Amino acid sequence: MISPSIGVCYYPEQWPSEWWEDDARQMAEVGIKYVRIGEFAWSRFEPKPGQLDFSWLIESMDTLGRHGLKVIVGTPTATPPRWMLTKYPDMLAVDKDGRPRGFGSRRHYCFSHLGFRKECARITQLIVDAVGQHPALAGWQTDNEYGCHGTVLSYSDSALQGYRAWLKARYGTVEALNAAWGNVFWSMDYADFDEIDLPSLTVTEPNPIASLDFRRFSSDQVAEFNKVQFDVLKAARPDLPVIHNSMCRFTGYDHFKLAETLDVMSWDSYPLGHLDGAPEPQDLKTPYFRQGDPDSSGMHHDLYRAVGRGRWWIMELQPGPVNWADFNPDPLPGMARLWAWEAFAHGAEVVSYFRWRQAPFAQEQMHAGLTRPDREPAPAYFEAKQVAEEIAQLKFDGKPGKARVAVVFDYQSEWAWEIQPQAKGFSHLQHVRNCYVPLRKRGIEVDFLSPATSDFSGYDLVIIPALFAWNEALRTAIADFDGHLLIGPRSGSKTEDFSIPAALGPDLPRNLLDAKVIRIDASNPIHKVSVKGGGNVGHWRERLETNAEIVIEDEENFPVLIAQGRLNYLAASGDRALMQRIIDHLIADADIPTLELPAGVRCRTRGKWRIYFNYGDQPATLNHAADERAYVLGNADMPAAGVTVAELATGG
Repeated sequence: MISPSIGVCYYPEQWPSEWWEDDARQMAEVGIKYVRIGEFAWSRFEPKPGQLDFSWLIESMDTLGRHGLKVIVGTPTATPPRWMLTKYPDMLAVDKDGRPRGFGSRRHYCFSHLGFRKECARITQLIVDAVGQHPALAGWQTDNEYGCHGTVLSYSDSALQGYRAWLKARYGTVEALNAAWGNVFWSMDYADFDEIDLPSLTVTEPNPIASLDFRRFSSDQVAEFNKVQFDVLKAARPDLPVIHNSMCRFTGYDHFKLAETLDVMSWDSYPLGHLDGAPEPQDLKTPYFRQGDPDSSGMHHDLYRAVGRGRWWIMELQPGPVNWADFNPDPLPGMARLWAWEAFAHGAEVVSYFRWRQAPFAQEQMHAGLTRPDREPAPAYFEAKQVAEEIAQLKFDGKPGKARVAVVFDYQSEWAWEIQPQAKGFSHLQHVRNCYVPLRKRGIEVDFLSPATSDFSGYDLVIIPALFAWNEALRTAIADFDGHLLIGPRSGSKTEDFSIPAALGPDLPRNLLDAKVIRIDASNPIHKVSVKGGGNVGHWRERLETNAEIVIEDEENFPVLIAQGRLNYLAASGDRALMQRIIDHLIADADIPTLELPAGVRCRTRGKWRIYFNYGDQPATLNHAADERAYVLGNADMPAAGVTVAELATGG
């Protein structure tokens, strides 16, 4: 672990070399410690095949190093140069309609193309040979934003051959595949693996298990692609961390699997752009359109902390208006500071702003930086400087402790409900969020768990929302757990082969939960049913046959929440009021302490510090918590976009 530091993304190849010294000096004055470079520079490293030029990279690292800056070098494989396409015309990703992706932007390769993978290993090794022993080098980033722009799934010939081989390895015989896929339906049996095509361009929907297996295969391709570079980098410098940067609300591949060949997970946080494109109601978006969703960043911080096994960064943080959303508002003054503090509170080692200077050309010229195109400071320049000074003055350190509540996050469940939602928009991710937000409003901290976990020990409450299928690890964890559980809805409603289990959902032993789902009401969410005692359900309701206790039911006498001992099952999609009511009920049962937070205020504890963030556009006043010794940054009266840090009497 390293002490919390701020960083920035820099592109020396885009600027005159005579600017570099002044840029580096200013970065050091701001308090920046880490600089990411190189991740889009393949055409400048290798303008023609075999014609190499790393001199500018070395010179820029020399310049940054002279000012005490540490450099993260990115492998440039997200932007293969035009000559690569001449060498490998079949390397392009292909969309589901059979159209090859074109050159002229980025991420135009297919993960399954073995020739391009070899080129990636080659350029990675050449970069290692050029700068692997440079004194300013502090780590590596592989590629950039795997899967961005819908590029995990490719329907190319390379993907087809890889998919067939993957299926053969998974099932062994085509007869076993036919049985697992239920190919007797619609006469879909295969006589050989070579007869299997990719699940696209079918007359109506393809077999859901074929689509799910293709998602599993494609996710594995991302992990294998990353491993090629990871192996080269670690062989050369086992002491340096290998990092990758993922994205918000992105579930295209299994991040837990990718992280098996990473040392640090990072993600790129653009709160305003993310809010603009989020499927949240307008009554949430409107009050936060200049601040961002008060819970989205926190949820992703906690998720990527779990993916990174405790080590994670923000590789790109929004410094001002972005260029890629439908609408791109200017952040409320103070938010570039607040977003950084929030990430540090959740355990980030480094928060890196994107980018140092706003580019006056090409696709992202409307994306703000810490400095303007005329080289003068932009507003976030001063907010970043303030963050660097504050964390240094406080000697802010430590790490988040184990939470009392955990939520299981399963990428496969998100894929399954995209493939066969039954109710348009039904989402594992959204059900996770619906459980996370009520906890955060009560000041309760959350850990995320992989579905591969077999141990829930140490938690008072574990939540498993909308899980596609049980595995043996989770079944073991549930059976052995003596804390409180919330499961559902739709959890265990399928097998791993995307079939309805013989016992019906939620497919748990009767001694744990004597209940089965006998019918589904999947309605347009505009049709809501009120719940006795408050709140509404809609979109997804399950008719249960159960001997468990009915804790909450709706006005049509559908059970909404049932309980058997400490195991609770939620049988419907609830609105915000109902989900807050259910979560409050569970945290009271589990005797989990809460905080009284003003509307729009959230908090997180790291080490001996509790950090509050006011996402509201109006001032807010904190209620002093009994375990807090004193406010050491800010005070109880928080301005809009304000940050307050309290020192805990117990040391965290």
